[in-house]
Amino acid sequence: MHKVAIVGRPNVGKSSLFNRLVGRREAVVADFPGVTRDAKEGLMLYHNHRIVLIDTGGLWSGDEWEQAIREKAEWAMEGAQAVIFVTDPREGLSSADYEVADWLRRLHKPVIVAANKIDSSKHDAYMAELWGLGFGDPIAISAEHARGLDDLMERVMTHLPEDTDDVPDIAPIRISFIGRPNVGKSSLLNALTGSERVIVADVPGTTRDSVDVEWDYAGQRFVLVDTAGIRKRPDTSIEEYAIERSKTAIERSDVIWLVVNAGDIGDHELKLANLAYESGKPVIVVVNKWDLVPDEELKRAERELNEKLHHISYAPRVYTSAINDYGIHEMLAEAIKLYNKWQSRIPTAELNRWLGIWTMKQRVPNFNGKDLKMYFMTQVETAPPTFAIFSNRADFVTRAYEGYLQNRIREDLELAGIPVRLKWKEKGPYKKGKKGEDTEE
Repeated sequence: MHKVAIVGRPNVGKSSLFNRLVGRREAVVADFPGVTRDAKEGLMLYHNHRIVLIDTGGLWSGDEWEQAIREKAEWAMEGAQAVIFVTDPREGLSSADYEVADWLRRLHKPVIVAANKIDSSKHDAYMAELWGLGFGDPIAISAEHARGLDDLMERVMTHLPEDTDDVPDIAPIRISFIGRPNVGKSSLLNALTGSERVIVADVPGTTRDSVDVEWDYAGQRFVLVDTAGIRKRPDTSIEEYAIERSKTAIERSDVIWLVVNAGDIGDHELKLANLAYESGKPVIVVVNKWDLVPDEELKRAERELNEKLHHISYAPRVYTSAINDYGIHEMLAEAIKLYNKWQSRIPTAELNRWLGIWTMKQRVPNFNGKDLKMYFMTQVETAPPTFAIFSNRADFVTRAYEGYLQNRIREDLELAGIPVRLKWKEKGPYKKGKKGEDTEE
């Protein structure tokens, strides 16, 4: 796999270029600087090359995040085989552009200068100044209008080793961290990967966008997604967009880590749990900062978790501390286990054998002297496991009885921790036809 970093000063269109190359809107884009702070990864395929693109924050921004952003950009350079240096020639070169150029020269990496926002040939005159950066012929592009991107990638390809084998199309397991701001999502990601992949600070809202981190562990590929903290009332439009990006990350995930603060469980966690539950994805409740809970408060904290998150009581819990790595490996082990269960399929014969047992253990609902009758059960979908039950009257099914069946499915069919969906179909009872075929009465 090849690695290419995108760098530049703030607000030159790095994230727009990143989005255009990976083919989807992965990074938050806005008309003011400072939106991207972390190094964000995305995968693209180009001429049988599997390339990890890394979008970095604006360098030499002059604000309080400058040093942290530069450290993340330096991490992005480790192993990078080429660097795309994005500039905005229509604004002219600034002192920050020259600072970035000097920094890149010290790193001794192949650098391709991308002159962004060159929307047509009439703007080519702006490019002459870029020769002064010392990296050779700049490539005129427009990330917004997809101009010059093939020329740019062809130049990048000259610095990448040749691939002789076909690129394997094996999807990684995508796992998202969700939670309110400042519960330690970024710290947990860094602890899990063993590196400072994302910026961590005591200021809520440090992570503005969903940050994808590709990671290999024990032969399994993962994409770990650090989402922006979802606040009850977003302060700015950029935070509102970050919320939407977090929701999108949940929908695209295979497993969700719902990170909560052991000492602060509120209605906000309830809303996030609803969001995770409705997605149909396996949810693991990660109770972070557990080491900070005094011994005399442990039972109260457990009781609060049970009360607030009762509707996802099936979800397993992992107690962690990003500071001392407590519970970190359990997070990953639980995620892999749930991912495999989430995609499992149960034979129809086994389902119907259990259906008979369940109806004997728990009396079926009765309305005006008429019992709910369940004739047949089959699995119709995986991820999440979804089962269709054919009955005489779907409107006889009570919420309590459906919950009973879901719990029995999870316990008896080894689907503990998995959201289970039931679909009720009305159908008459079966009887044998003349030739042994099933017919409706």
